[in-house]
Amino acid sequence: MKHPERIGPDVAPATRVGGRFGVARADVTPPQGIFFRNWGAGTRDVATGVHRPFTVTALTMRTVSDEPPLVLVALDAGWWQDGADEAHVRSGVLEDLGLDPSRVMINLSHTHAGPPLVSENVDRPGGEHVGPYLESLRTAIADVARRALAAEVDGELRWARGRCDLATNRSRWDPAGERYVTGYEPANAADDTLMVGRVTEPDGTIVATLVNYACHPTTLAWDNELLSPDYIGAMRETVEAGTGGAPCLFLVGACGELAPDLQYLGDVSVADRHGRRLGLAALSTLEGMHPHGHDLVFSEIVESGAPLAVWRLSARSADASQVAGERIELALPIKADYPTLDEIDAELARASEPFMRERWTRKLRLRKTLGDADHYPLAIWVWRLGDIVFVGYPGEAFSNLQIDLRAEFPDQAVVVMNVVNGSIGYLPPDAFYDEDMYEVWQTPLDRGCLESLRDASTATVRALLARG
Repeated sequence: MKHPERIGPDVAPATRVGGRFGVARADVTPPQGIFFRNWGAGTRDVATGVHRPFTVTALTMRTVSDEPPLVLVALDAGWWQDGADEAHVRSGVLEDLGLDPSRVMINLSHTHAGPPLVSENVDRPGGEHVGPYLESLRTAIADVARRALAAEVDGELRWARGRCDLATNRSRWDPAGERYVTGYEPANAADDTLMVGRVTEPDGTIVATLVNYACHPTTLAWDNELLSPDYIGAMRETVEAGTGGAPCLFLVGACGELAPDLQYLGDVSVADRHGRRLGLAALSTLEGMHPHGHDLVFSEIVESGAPLAVWRLSARSADASQVAGERIELALPIKADYPTLDEIDAELARASEPFMRERWTRKLRLRKTLGDADHYPLAIWVWRLGDIVFVGYPGEAFSNLQIDLRAEFPDQAVVVMNVVNGSIGYLPPDAFYDEDMYEVWQTPLDRGCLESLRDASTATVRALLARG
């Protein structure tokens, strides 16, 4: 048997980059009296209390102090229902820091137990609080970004891949109705990939952690009475308790068809159990990371009962690679049969059931965002820090996207984020467009859009990596 002269590298793979990093947080818990009904099956308009606080956390990243930063924001919120509201809130940080739009990503946690982010709800019970709350978010996001920059330190960002089986497939076939329903399907696989990041100072002090995981925060539903970040709150508490209180940013992944098996409840203790489960998995991944400034390096062969290949931790400085951010646009086709404003108004007038009114109201808001165009300019944000890649977009992609991107770039840490800088609807795989499925009839985007997003993201990542 012929063997190669060298069977592998002498340094174990490690995805880390040096630079300047800053983090800051603010409490953005909505007022209890705010309109918070998100579910068509729901009857409660206003929460009776708060389960856990809502937060906004900003992480700034750059190589040196005199270059514009990348600003990554993790916000406890559901999804944007009006493009104008989203643009207004995001413009606060862009204007305050004088940044190009390519350098800011605001990722919503996607909790379904918070207030709908739409100023148009002013006429609903508690709707008078929505506008002021959106203004407070605009101010808070700009403030935490500014404070994060002021607190930046020289450090290292390191990523590792873990696993967590909280997420399950939620596309269940209903033979009686010849359709798919949205709920736990144990026969179908789910992507359990967990990406965990850690920012440290040279002395090993943890500055921040990041958890990127694809799972719908839909533990709490129509029976829930409390404002809640869902499982993210307990996840964050668990991770921060194990990292000396360093702020943890949750970044929701490509979870279009993924959710917990036990969901649609009013019991917040289940959301907490889900969160601790994810948090402990993140801590396990963090525990496996090597210390700041060190890599695992092949050291020697020691002859013993067996010839032993000995690896040791070795001090090695992290590359201070260029930080690059791109914002590109795709002209994605809108379904030819997606209803017009007049057709939606007519359906709303005929709708008598609350769930039907909710469905048509959401379509109305999407159509207003789309206008009369037959294509939608979907923006994609792609950042590169050394061998670390961030991809964000204003939609709810299925997990195929993150699986494909990570397979395409196995030597990079690839962080994929749904609901970034807007929300336009689901992005299911092409094959599902032949099925009666919620995610297909909800989205205004036509078949092939997920694949277009994947291909454009792949090309942009490849171009950024080619810059050296």
